[in-house]
Amino acid sequence: MSKAFTREMDAGDADDGDDRNTPHIPAGTRNYITPAGYARLREELFDLIDNERPKVVEIVHWAASNGDRSENGDYLYGKKRLREIDRRIRFLTQRLEIAEVTDPTHHFGNDQVFFGATVTYAYVGADGADVETTITILGIDEADSAQGQVSWVSPIARALLKSHVGDVVRLSTPGGVQQIEILNVQYPPSH
Repeated sequence: MSKAFTREMDAGDADDGDDRNTPHIPAGTRNYITPAGYARLREELFDLIDNERPKVVEIVHWAASNGDRSENGDYLYGKKRLREIDRRIRFLTQRLEIAEVTDPTHHFGNDQVFFGATVTYAYVGADGADVETTITILGIDEADSAQGQVSWVSPIARALLKSHVGDVVRLSTPGGVQQIEILNVQYPPSH
């Protein structure tokens, strides 16, 4: 085979099964995650292994038994989907192995910002008006910005961590340094 059709992988390009949409864990940091986030990832992993993968394997097996595989859409799509599932299984397995479960309920009643906190802060917007925002600081693998959740390694979370209610912290943004006042800090109650 010609060298033009091979692909060499370097250490940073290894097929470790990562999702392209999920940020990498910064070097030298831990993969913090809440118990609920860990449970969701674990549930997804077991669903892929116990339910989705066996169904796709069955479809691929059936499609392969139909003969010519080169024009068999069920076979080609099934093989592609199987690779996607296997990649996600590898990714979830690796992330769960290095996850450090941190329970934010231990900080219930505290007014200092730690991992798992829901923080309300205020800053002066571009139009000069005060803007109030509420975010929850979670793990890299569980944060969903559409839900007002940010990763603990995000710039806003890094600026807020270890501050107290009433503190004013500085956040460097592309538009310049912004002053942010912490208005409220909440943690989920213990069960």
